[in-house]
Amino acid sequence: MSTTVGTDLIKPHGGQLLERSGPRPEGLDDLETVVLTARELSDLDMLASGALSPLQGFMGSEDYERVVEEMRLANGLAWALPVCLAVDEAPGGDEVALADESSRPLAVLEVEEVYSYDKEREAERCFRTTDENHPGVARLYRQKPQYLAGRVTVFERREPDFPELALDPAETRGAFAERGWKRVVGFQTRNPIHRAHEYLTKGALETVDGLLIHPLVGETKSDDVPAETRVECYRVLLERYYPADRVVIASFPAAMRYAGPREAIWHAICRKNYGCSHFIVGRDHAGVGDYYGTYDAQLVFDEFEPHELDIEPMFFEHAFYCRVCGQMATPKTCPHGGDDQLLAAGELPPVEFSRPEVAEVLIAAYQ
Repeated sequence: MSTTVGTDLIKPHGGQLLERSGPRPEGLDDLETVVLTARELSDLDMLASGALSPLQGFMGSEDYERVVEEMRLANGLAWALPVCLAVDEAPGGDEVALADESSRPLAVLEVEEVYSYDKEREAERCFRTTDENHPGVARLYRQKPQYLAGRVTVFERREPDFPELALDPAETRGAFAERGWKRVVGFQTRNPIHRAHEYLTKGALETVDGLLIHPLVGETKSDDVPAETRVECYRVLLERYYPADRVVIASFPAAMRYAGPREAIWHAICRKNYGCSHFIVGRDHAGVGDYYGTYDAQLVFDEFEPHELDIEPMFFEHAFYCRVCGQMATPKTCPHGGDDQLLAAGELPPVEFSRPEVAEVLIAAYQ
């Protein structure tokens, strides 16, 4: 199903917002069932909402091969990461039911293709490493050996972790249009927002109509800050330090892939579907460990033609509080090198590093 979008906002990727939701079909109990992983469930939910437009299901081999090798779909449209469903073997029928971890059916997939894939090649091309210590590579190596492709129809959406923040692309677009926004900057985060992030987002907000704070709430590494803690940090910060009429906060249901540069492109395309015309890309976006250069996620945008992605990246360097300058700065604006501070266990850090309200949420969560 396609959704009409306001003409003043950026068009969805591929031109239309394609939502893959529909009624519960008859004969569901007779279908073979495929149980999805947490990451696949997140992808399914984003297919339902249109967040992965123009995809209408899990990728076939033509799309997969070109994405892995060239960061494009088979039709040439830019796309950075595979969105695939791994299975042990080909199903017996023309349709299968897709279920969550408790075997509760959520969707039906029209079987178009089952194909084998090379895990090491996908790792090398998409993650720039075959090291199984990389969390994204480790997940890939644990996958089943074949990919099942086909359009999906989702008849039951998962209950979101943060219902009050669960806005689909059509809903964020409606919120932006209601406010009269045309130029909207999206901010991706899987960490609490400290003063450096506040500096970046407010700097970006100076040049556009509105800001979408869009924390990722899907599956992350076990040692990442839990989503509940992060969301509470965003709430206290936005309530007290951002203009309410210039900011929308919503949850981004994706699972983290830790794919660095390619994931930065993927995140930008998804935010384009949510209605963002601009997207903040900072230091080590979507990276992990030392697998990627500090600004590789910015350099990867040069692999596309100017304005090809349509959504415009806004590049920022590492921000810090400079005690000499007496303000937030980056290496572009400050000659002193910065003075980073760390969150001390059980102690409030300097206000230059983190707002006290945010620090208190973090301390309470970790004690």
